[in-house]
Amino acid sequence: MATLEGKLDAKGCRFGIIVSKFNEFVTSRLLAGAMDVLVEAGTDKDAVDVVYVPGAYEIPLVARELGKSGRYDAVICLGAIIRGETPHFEFISTETSRGISRAAMEASVPVIFGVLTTDTGKQALERSGEPERNRGSEAARTAVQMADLMRQLHAPGGKQASKPAARAAGRPA
Repeated sequence: MATLEGKLDAKGCRFGIIVSKFNEFVTSRLLAGAMDVLVEAGTDKDAVDVVYVPGAYEIPLVARELGKSGRYDAVICLGAIIRGETPHFEFISTETSRGISRAAMEASVPVIFGVLTTDTGKQALERSGEPERNRGSEAARTAVQMADLMRQLHAPGGKQASKPAARAAGRPA
């Protein structure tokens, strides 16, 4: 029986990270957590592209475009939607979640959901602080494991598959 499981090995991988500028006091911490994990897993900082969007609602469109570009092994979506006094929170969080899910299904690479949806700013800070609770760190670990799993799934005869970035550039992996 064959068993496949993604490992925390990001050597040679390229990642796209989309970061919402809205609630930057939280999203900057999510990005720092994600970058720490990617570098620790073996990614070269030059193999990570960070794309800033105005708010969480804009993440799905960019996620779809990055995912379909063929340049990345995985795309990480980072944002923070904090409940306010109006129903706006419900609309934005629902549509952002739905859009990222749709982008993941349309892209040829993993698109990882790292968007916080919290009731308070305090909760958002708690989920973007310490590495073990940082949702950006968690999203990056998921991205690395999924990128590795996809390489395994696409490898002919169990060999390491070529990476999307190498294929897109027209050079061997």
